Amino acid sequence: MFNFQKINIFTIKTELFSGLTSALALIPEVIAFSVVAGTSPLTAIYTSFFLCFITSLIGGRPGMISGAAGSVAIVVTALVVRYGVEYLFLAVILMGLIQIVIGALKLGKFIRLVPQPVVFGFLNGLAIVIFLSQFNQFYTDSGQLLSGMNMVFMISLVVIAMIIIYILPKFTKAVPSSLVAIMVVTLLSLVIAVPTKTIGDLSSIAGGLPQFHIPMVPVNLETISIVLPYSIVMALVGLIESLLTLEVVDEMTNTRGKPNRETYAQGIANTVCGFFSGMGGCAMIGQSIVNINSGGRHRLSGIISAITLLCIVLFASPVVNIIPMAALVGVMFMVSFNTFKWESFKLVHNVPNIDVVVMVVVTLVTVIFDNLALAVILGVVISALSFAWENSKRITAIVSYDKKHDVKYYEIQGPLFFGSTSSFKELFDYDGDPDSVVINFSQSRVMDHSAIDIINEVTAKYAKRGKKVLLSYLSRDSADLLDNAEGLIEVNYLDDPYYRIPHDELD
Repeated sequence: MFNFQKINIFTIKTELFSGLTSALALIPEVIAFSVVAGTSPLTAIYTSFFLCFITSLIGGRPGMISGAAGSVAIVVTALVVRYGVEYLFLAVILMGLIQIVIGALKLGKFIRLVPQPVVFGFLNGLAIVIFLSQFNQFYTDSGQLLSGMNMVFMISLVVIAMIIIYILPKFTKAVPSSLVAIMVVTLLSLVIAVPTKTIGDLSSIAGGLPQFHIPMVPVNLETISIVLPYSIVMALVGLIESLLTLEVVDEMTNTRGKPNRETYAQGIANTVCGFFSGMGGCAMIGQSIVNINSGGRHRLSGIISAITLLCIVLFASPVVNIIPMAALVGVMFMVSFNTFKWESFKLVHNVPNIDVVVMVVVTLVTVIFDNLALAVILGVVISALSFAWENSKRITAIVSYDKKHDVKYYEIQGPLFFGSTSSFKELFDYDGDPDSVVINFSQSRVMDHSAIDIINEVTAKYAKRGKKVLLSYLSRDSADLLDNAEGLIEVNYLDDPYYRIPHDELD
């Protein structure tokens, strides 16, 4: 179940270092997201511990890192402001239960319907958001831009971290370059002793073990009606980002994760978080990329990352507090650089214009609104409408006439669905056709109820003129719905196709 196969000494070392690196990269982001959500930094770190540990242990994508994500934090801000954090904890529990139900219904597999241009736009937008978000560290707590030696020192440390991350893998991959960069920059800052922002300047992250806590809210329908809308949005936003992250990691590692299993794991993790005063979250693509680039490929790296977070809170917060933010800025700048799909520029002249539009729209919506879920949904809708429009123009018929038997044949070409029904209806010569007409669907597919309705309408038109229609190669589910024209419609069941779909076990 846990897939701990093929673990050796070298693998354990790599998983250990990659888990440490991703944990250090996780801390400043989740602290920032806790501010967005209106919760304490410890709440965000405890949330990240449970999410990362549980999803790494039982999830559908080894190597993926989950935590208190910004996309979920944005959703809960209004709930916390109006009703307080106790309502948030209940919302997180319901969020997890909704995700478990979605996993039970095996709906996670539908992430495969997200087109590649949407994924490219999502990654490009995310890379830009990650890049721009790091510039907050170039300002003082009072909002003033760093100046003089402080700015020079900050930029120098960032550049040093980036150079190490870029160059070190060319010589050795025994140790993650990101972790080396963090260690070197930290040592330099201590040796030179020039004041610079550190993790400790953000907030104190010292604390104890997370405590079990039942949300202190009234148990009634009014409470559920307040919380449920937030929970639904949180669940969907979290799953969209998690499953897209799964797709990205699949592409990076040339392997295949299990969306439905990941959906279950996210649901269980968020449910547990809610009972331990957590703010909810999902997979974090930036930290997942850090982990993968550092060599993390197994569940162990995520488990190490989670345990590291908890150990930092319990024992090592003074050590972590001295890490310069410049080191983490350098790491995230390189993550941004590696996340951006630079090949998308080459695709502009080699793909349909609508794909370019989708990439640009998804990128802009991600950057402008900082809402990954909205960007992905919008991209999918545009792609789906474009697909429907293009296929609606492809419905045609090869027409032939058997003079000996006085029969007209229509061999339908192309998919029959809601977008092509109008064109389909115009293919036939209702008044000029002979008394016997054969409509052959061997080169077509009846896709939806609108298609069934238009077949009913066409056969009814022939029936009204006293003409007999034979429908061949029509699926049984479609034939069962043909309820008009009485005995004047005949369906050739011998030629009936059986449409198969991939087995759910693949998910």
